[in-house]
Amino acid sequence: MLYLGVDLGTSSVKLLLVDETGAVIKTASRTYPLEFPQPGWSQQNPEDWWKGTCEAMGELLQGVNSAQIAGLAVGGQMHGLVVLDEHDQVIRPAILWNDGRTAEETREMNAHFGREGLLSLAGNIAFAGFTAPKLLWMRRHEPALFAKINKIMLPKDYLVYRLTGVHSCDFSDASGMLLLDVANRRWSQALLDYCGVTEAQMPKLFESYEAVGTLRPEIALQLGLPQRVVVAAGAGDNAAAAVGTGTVGEGRCNISLGTSGTVFISSDTFRLPPLGNLHAFAHADGAYHLMGCILSAASAYGWWTKDVLQAVSDAEEQNSIADDDLGRNPVFFLPYLMGERSPHNDPDARGAFLGMSMDTTRAQMTQAVLEGVAFAIRDSVEIARALGITIRESGLCGGGAKSMLWRKIMANALNIEIQVPELEEGAGYGGAVLAMVAAGAYPSVRAACEKLQSRRRCYRPDPAIAARYEARYQVYRSLYPALQTLYPTLAWKE
Repeated sequence: MLYLGVDLGTSSVKLLLVDETGAVIKTASRTYPLEFPQPGWSQQNPEDWWKGTCEAMGELLQGVNSAQIAGLAVGGQMHGLVVLDEHDQVIRPAILWNDGRTAEETREMNAHFGREGLLSLAGNIAFAGFTAPKLLWMRRHEPALFAKINKIMLPKDYLVYRLTGVHSCDFSDASGMLLLDVANRRWSQALLDYCGVTEAQMPKLFESYEAVGTLRPEIALQLGLPQRVVVAAGAGDNAAAAVGTGTVGEGRCNISLGTSGTVFISSDTFRLPPLGNLHAFAHADGAYHLMGCILSAASAYGWWTKDVLQAVSDAEEQNSIADDDLGRNPVFFLPYLMGERSPHNDPDARGAFLGMSMDTTRAQMTQAVLEGVAFAIRDSVEIARALGITIRESGLCGGGAKSMLWRKIMANALNIEIQVPELEEGAGYGGAVLAMVAAGAYPSVRAACEKLQSRRRCYRPDPAIAARYEARYQVYRSLYPALQTLYPTLAWKE
């Protein structure tokens, strides 16, 4: 049998067709626009997600015996607010995970409940990217639209609704809404009340690998799929990507260098970071995980090379950076181009180059961007280490993982072994694995991962380079505190 995995990303949707052995048979994708109506705002039209998915599905199924397709699941961008009216029509553009308009609501929420109060209710403190502050912003600034809300969901759940007619959400994605009691896997009444919404407006909760339903007859006909295709609840993109890389079970780690950057550490039990500077979320395998997220990772590199330098190729920019240069760069880069989440929780933070002089080279600045992202990732790793978690190795996925230079920098800046899967298809592949479990091909997510886990290429730290990076990181970690009080004054005001 065959299985469909859908990766609903920030810039595009990608579909994968996978067989029971885990082999990727075919892929297809479509891009869609992002809207930035004001500085720091980021939103999309959910209809563009659906249109892109349908178009990519048509391409994917060309020449394929669709009768062999048994299951489908979506891994999607997290935290985005999608609101429907009583007729299940989208009320306003989805406010995305990297939108920074909710700084005031986030501060108010943290102040109202207090750090300990929020951690006890949701296992997490309020961050500007989370969904609950978006609801508060909408209630304050768009009260007429807020009054029309009948259903609240996340981006991937909108696709699942269009496919099945079911308003659903899985625990991993719901963990990032700040409306879920993560430890007990249920909606938090106190947080719903504070946001002015009811449990009836929330989607039904499922484990990621559970079947939500099958395709609507008219949708099956439109897409050219059997109506019996089982649709799993799916997962947030980071949990889905972790499943796709086999990051399940106690103490496994995976780092993603996508538009954002994440550190994902799986756990058999619920663990609560005392300061709330790592997210404590449910995992797509039915257990839990800790996660740190930086808002600009590969997107920071893309901004620098494409938007600023207008570079011809990554190879052209990176080939002049030798191993002997690693850990010796006098230039630092803070990758806070969209504000920052982990561990600073500061929507006012902004990117910065420091340490430049008249002899600073283009290559040094490019290297600084790669290193700045690695150091920002390490900030989250250090918090996990302070909790007593030993991290000696990590998977590496996402667009940034394609860079051999970035792999070396990550291994040495974090001083751990980096493992890059031979097959890396991100959240879409994890979605396909979840679809297999929902359709009965495997008894559990962990059983599927043990069977399907791909070979990995390993990159080990060089002791001399790692020692140099250790010294540079100690300087890097002092830069944000030194600049923190300046960030609010840098915001552009008319």
